[in-house]
Amino acid sequence: MAETSPFTSKTLTFLRALTRNNDRDWFRAHAAEYESHVKRPMLLAIARIGEEFRVMAPELMADPKKSLYRIWRDTRFSADKRPLKTNVAAVFPHRLGTRHSSAGLYFEIAPKWVFAGGGIYMPEPGDLAKIRQRIASETQQFRRLVTAERLQAIGGIQGERLTRVPRGFPADHPAAEYLRLKHYLGYREWPPNFATSESFWPELLGTFAAVMPLVRYLNDTIGVGKKATPHVRSARRDTSPTPGA
Repeated sequence: MAETSPFTSKTLTFLRALTRNNDRDWFRAHAAEYESHVKRPMLLAIARIGEEFRVMAPELMADPKKSLYRIWRDTRFSADKRPLKTNVAAVFPHRLGTRHSSAGLYFEIAPKWVFAGGGIYMPEPGDLAKIRQRIASETQQFRRLVTAERLQAIGGIQGERLTRVPRGFPADHPAAEYLRLKHYLGYREWPPNFATSESFWPELLGTFAAVMPLVRYLNDTIGVGKKATPHVRSARRDTSPTPGA
């Protein structure tokens, strides 16, 4: 018998209502519903994912206190002053990194979709340079990684791309399509009702498993979790690039 998702139709109903009523007073009046139908099931999901990580990804952290994103938005430096997020999300970074300094896994449930995947989003310039340098010097290895059947089944490597190959690399570099990436991600999206379906757990965990080789490659490259291993660079192709804009 398939394991039941912790999320219910009430989860989606609350998130849709929050989208229509994104203000502090409304949320405070409905805080008990948020706790019961949104926060609690997400904490159960994080705990369940943590059990899977013992085998699938022991280096990643699934901590109910640290993985769950807070519902309140930081509006201090934003023109958008809506106080609340209208999704519920969790992140699973490397145990020796942070949400923003390591590659990891992530998923969210929103009124119009469910999203899950992993990799590294908006890496620091120095880390992005390391990733590009390694890809440039080990193009075939990286190509095998990102064209693996399991990753291709969820859409392959994805992310916003530069219009040109970044400075320091020749325009005809064999890894040009990968060097142009600003983010290195693998992910899937589903309709919102996926969150309550019988396929929730097998497809979510299958997506995480498909992305983990990419996550490990990225963390190894930027040196998260262990001393970074120097990667041999091609004398013909590599000229110590500066990430392009």
